[in-house]
Amino acid sequence: MSKHSIKAILLDYGGVIADEGFQNSLRAMAREQGIDEDTMMNVARSAVYDSGFILGWGTEDEFWKRMREGSGLKGSDTELTKRVLDGFVLRPWMIARVQQLNAQGYITAILSDQSHWLDWLNERDHFFQFFSHVFNSYHMGEGKRNPALFADITKQLALSPNEILLVDDMKSNVTRAQAAGWQTIHYVDKVDFLQKIDRLLE
Repeated sequence: MSKHSIKAILLDYGGVIADEGFQNSLRAMAREQGIDEDTMMNVARSAVYDSGFILGWGTEDEFWKRMREGSGLKGSDTELTKRVLDGFVLRPWMIARVQQLNAQGYITAILSDQSHWLDWLNERDHFFQFFSHVFNSYHMGEGKRNPALFADITKQLALSPNEILLVDDMKSNVTRAQAAGWQTIHYVDKVDFLQKIDRLLE
């Protein structure tokens, strides 16, 4: 990887900019309700796409309906949504790092497979202001499962693929970004991330 070529740094939201509220909250509810965690997460991974919720053509109601039918999850839509949103806790140290990157002249952006919940979370925590772009699957109509997304964003940013760095906690997203020619950091934890990005950029 060439640190000199990087011009834009795109960060995933859940699990990078903030604690992973979706998976962590669903796993906690599975334990509380006596549901197998792996079953819960397999249902969730399918439901969030099959319902169209994460791609902007489905509803929150349909997503939670599929979750109940597939896993036996109990609770009202309002209760379940609140539980998930409460699990997304912004990481102040990451926002501080983003501000440093902005000051150094890098383009920073959010790249997230999220629903309109990301807009609600911004209303609560006011973090969009720190980024030049917010790429949300809900508004784009395509997510990181689609390899074409990376080419589309490259075109929107008017950059070469190797000028873009993705930071994501999901290995499959990292792999697809690499296949598109992007530079990547697979986010594992704070210490590992800071070491990797410092090596790349400083």
